[in-house]
Amino acid sequence: MKVKRIVANIGTQAVDDAKRFYQQIFGLDLLMDLGWIATYGSSETMTVQISFASQGGSDTPVPDLSIEVDDLAAALERVKGAAIPIEYGPVDEPWGVRRFFVRDPFGKLVNVLVHV
Repeated sequence: MKVKRIVANIGTQAVDDAKRFYQQIFGLDLLMDLGWIATYGSSETMTVQISFASQGGSDTPVPDLSIEVDDLAAALERVKGAAIPIEYGPVDEPWGVRRFFVRDPFGKLVNVLVHV
């Protein structure tokens, strides 16, 4: 058996609120919309990973999701343009990433990062 995909599921009654954050800020494509569930993603090949942590690194809370981007400055600009508060960072971490934390519309802590 081979794992083909891991999907993060976020429970909410406001499914449409995902569009602004995940599609407009992070540029994910709407892959499926059944009204009660909307799935966003990318046609790019992504690595399957699932992490388990006692802290988020640098004594931060464990984020619910991590989104790796190719241009952290552009992501930060979009987040600020949408008036979404930054909860941590941006900061260069000793393990080779630059990152910041924000909360999505559902209160989930999102770690936005780039490898440096």
